[in-house]
Amino acid sequence: MTTIYYVGYDAAHPDDFIYDIPNGHDFWLLILTQTPAEFWIQGALKEYPANCAVLFPPHQKIFYRACSHQFVNDWIRFDSSESYVTGTTIPLGIPIPLPDPGYCHQLFQLLATENFFSCDYRELSIDYLMRILFNKLLEASNSKENTQHYQNLLSLRKTINNNPGFHWTVPIMADYLHISPGYLQALYKSTFGISCMDDVIQCRIQLAKEKLSHGQLSIADIGSICGYKNVEHFSRQFRQVTGFTPRAFRKSVNSRGSMKVSE
Repeated sequence: MTTIYYVGYDAAHPDDFIYDIPNGHDFWLLILTQTPAEFWIQGALKEYPANCAVLFPPHQKIFYRACSHQFVNDWIRFDSSESYVTGTTIPLGIPIPLPDPGYCHQLFQLLATENFFSCDYRELSIDYLMRILFNKLLEASNSKENTQHYQNLLSLRKTINNNPGFHWTVPIMADYLHISPGYLQALYKSTFGISCMDDVIQCRIQLAKEKLSHGQLSIADIGSICGYKNVEHFSRQFRQVTGFTPRAFRKSVNSRGSMKVSE
C-alpha cells in the first residue's frame, strides 16, 4: 500500500531557496526539478541541470538549493510497503536526468488530482500512477540515451505522431532541432532505430488505417488528411506498407465487421 502525504507540482521558489533536512524525513521524498539546482552528493555540493528526478529514502540526509534566478520543482512525500518502492534499484539521493520530463510532470499532475478527490478507485489509481512513475525512473536510470539532442528528438517525434499530415521534410525537421539535415538523419536513426521519413510514413499509414476503419471519408480525402498530395501516391505507399490498397483494406475491415454482427 502507498500513502501520499503531499504531492504538488510547478512550485516556484526564489533564488535563495535551500532545502536542508540533515537526518532526512520519516517518509520517502521524490522531486522532479524543472530548473538547475545544487545537490549534496557524497559530501560535496554538485550542480545538476534541469529535468532531473531525485528519490530520497527515509532517514537519508537531504540538501539541495537553487542555483539560478529561481528553483521550480514537482514533489511527492509518501510511504509505501510496495516492493517496487522498498526494493527499488533506482539510485537513491542522486539526480537522474529524465529523457522525457514532460511525461513525468503529467504523472505528478495526475497524482495530485487523484490524491485530492475521494473517488471509489482512488487508491488503485494512485498505485497505478506510482508504478508508472517508478518504471519511468528505472528507465531513466538505465538509459543510455544521454545525447545532447535527445529531449528535442523526442519532442519532434511526438509532434510528428500527433500531426502526421503536416508537410514533413528532412530540412523542416532539421530546422525544428536547429541542426543540419544530415546530422538529423544520422541522429534520428541511431536514437529510434528508424529513419525520420520512414517514421513519418508509418505515422501517416497508421492514421490512414484508422480513418479507413472508422468513418465514410473518401480515399482521396483520407490521403489528403494524411499528408499526400495525390491519391495515387497515397495508394502506392499504403500498399507498400500494408500489402493492401486503401480500398481493399477498407473492404477487409468492413467484411470482418459484418461477420461479427452476423455471428
